[in-house]
Amino acid sequence: MSKIKNAFAQGKAFIPFITCGDPDLETTEAAVRSAVENGADMIELGIPFSDPTAEGPVIQEANIRALAGGVDTEKIFDLVRRLRKDIEIPLVFMTYANVVFSYGADKFISTCSDIGIDGLILPDIPYEEKEEFLPLCRKYGVDLISFIAPTSENRIAKIAKEAEGFLYIVSSLGVTGTRSEITTDLDSIVKIVRENTSVPCAIGFGISSPEQAKKMSAISDGVIVGSAIIKLLAKHGKAAPSYIGEYVGEMKKAVL
Repeated sequence: MSKIKNAFAQGKAFIPFITCGDPDLETTEAAVRSAVENGADMIELGIPFSDPTAEGPVIQEANIRALAGGVDTEKIFDLVRRLRKDIEIPLVFMTYANVVFSYGADKFISTCSDIGIDGLILPDIPYEEKEEFLPLCRKYGVDLISFIAPTSENRIAKIAKEAEGFLYIVSSLGVTGTRSEITTDLDSIVKIVRENTSVPCAIGFGISSPEQAKKMSAISDGVIVGSAIIKLLAKHGKAAPSYIGEYVGEMKKAVL
């Protein structure tokens, strides 16, 4: 049974995204621990891929740095095993279908279950093609997380009705990255979601400031932030975990 609902049990959730292996796995581990200590409710762990189509330049560059450093799926599984010795909050993987296929879908998802991964986010798998992975995810108790984007329109209700774990609502058209303002009519999207499921929804893409986080959490169950955290890793390298902890603390206060 997935623990993802626990992330939303104490109010609005703050969910940081961290690319595994940027600049190395030791720093990733320290960053995750720092985020948890400062109030993160769930962590989204990115498994690097050479062609991350949903990502903007900041996270693309993090993928390149991590892959250049020799990170691979097996090493990331070992990282999660270390984290799970004392970290109890939900952990989800964000990666691409090719990563899962190349490892072997059954082996990948069963290992996720074994090591304590609660959910899987595959941004390059359209809702209509999720059956390729959904039976395996259900077999091993790993939630396959669905996206709702501004372009989902008449599919929102259908996606919401079949949602598991939580719904990832994409705030804006385009790829990940910080934005000065978010102009999508998210209230209308969330309204349809609420009418069709009790599964919590979190908004991601483009959120970087406490003010944005507060605004987005007011209409949803949680906020996901990636690029702003990856920028701290790019700027501070191995020293980044303490800065990430401070940032997570500020953002968590904003979403309460």
